[in-house]
Amino acid sequence: MNRPVRTLILLALSSSALAGCASMAPEHTRPPAASAPAFDPEYRPDGEAVASQLSYREWFTDPRLVGLIDSALENNRDLLAATARIEQARARYRIQDSRRLPSVVSNGSATRSRQPLGVNPALDAGDVEGAPAAITSNRFEVGVGVSAFELDFWGRIASLSEQARAQYLSTVAAQRAFYLSLIADTATTYYEIVETQEQIALAEATAQSRRDGLRIAKLRLDNGVTSALPYRQAETLLTQAEQQLASEKLALARLRNQLAVLVGGTVPDGLAEGLSLADQGDKPRLAAGLPSDLLLIRPDIIAAEEQLRAARANIGAARAAFFPTISLTGNAGFSSNSLDGLFSSDGLGWSFGPSISLPIFDWGAREADLDLAQALEVEQVANYDKTVQTAFREVSDALAGRRYLAEQVATLERAVESQERIAYIARLRYREGVADYLEVLDAERNLFSARQQLLATERAWLQNRATLFVALGGGTRDAMTAP
Repeated sequence: MNRPVRTLILLALSSSALAGCASMAPEHTRPPAASAPAFDPEYRPDGEAVASQLSYREWFTDPRLVGLIDSALENNRDLLAATARIEQARARYRIQDSRRLPSVVSNGSATRSRQPLGVNPALDAGDVEGAPAAITSNRFEVGVGVSAFELDFWGRIASLSEQARAQYLSTVAAQRAFYLSLIADTATTYYEIVETQEQIALAEATAQSRRDGLRIAKLRLDNGVTSALPYRQAETLLTQAEQQLASEKLALARLRNQLAVLVGGTVPDGLAEGLSLADQGDKPRLAAGLPSDLLLIRPDIIAAEEQLRAARANIGAARAAFFPTISLTGNAGFSSNSLDGLFSSDGLGWSFGPSISLPIFDWGAREADLDLAQALEVEQVANYDKTVQTAFREVSDALAGRRYLAEQVATLERAVESQERIAYIARLRYREGVADYLEVLDAERNLFSARQQLLATERAWLQNRATLFVALGGGTRDAMTAP
């Protein structure tokens, strides 16, 4: 490459390297966390497993649930859209970052022209005997150039590049946050389906039992042992169980439709059989860690911090706009009338020159841009604080739920046992004629209600367990390796 050409390119590159040394963006510091230094010891778990180091396959013991989560993470349309947004943000960052370096372009042209001599009176063909009627000429040109490359002395381009980079990292973290929430949503819906199926089984067994009771009441009525009142009361018990059965079947249909959306279509065939609510287990046991740990592992907090970083970089770009813009334009190349002499030293030509644009008066547009950037920073600080507070609340709620929902399950298990004994005694007293059927009616209703409540609370405890896993950053390892 000829020396002037090399000089032009090296000068542009060295100018870009020297540019951007001064950044006018505020220094990024993480806002102080408005939280307690530790979670409430009253319901702090005693486990040792760290959620962020666990895969969801290690946390959930139900093989059918694991298969459903696999399908959701592969096919969920919202997750696919979030992943596509990462590629968009990455492309925007690359576009913006490329502007920190000069764009060197090459060009070449070839021109053949014919000019009649009659257009020039001094060369009139009639004045010179034997002169040609026209002149035909060739011109060949080739060169490289840099067009209007901005020298980033004030860090404007660098700040815009940093903003695009922070936006990209925020998009990546947001996708990972959605990834984890999809795990929690799939688990929550699945547990509701399992509970509803067990509620249906309970309602069917209760309805069958009450059909037997109604049959016995009808025999007693026909034989004149009792009046019509016990028969009608037994009939009421049956209709209640049948109504509950229809309601649970409707809920199951809706939950299955919701699960189909989460897994991205239809539930895949060939999944393993699922476990009952009582068989789901409670291992491994988690350690809560410190609230400050969440700042480093929760993707939603990381996304909020990157948004704050982007807002501060935008302030730097707005401040740099108050200073002169210096651009560099240059080109070097060869020109010749003949192709074989194109690259001779006689045909070398070059030009080089900077230009400056100095802001004088713009009716306050730059001041408004800076005010806007500073206001956006204040908003992002507030959003970051809110995200952190929400994360701490989610963990605290899940820790409290872990303890107190477990206590409710244990209490309801004892209540069901007591109601079963009461119902047995009531039916025995009725057969012996010691009590009327109203006593049996109340006992059956209370037993059915206690069993329903136990199933609902077991489901709530499992859902809370899934929420705690995600709230503490569980599954982050999976999200980091996901496409």
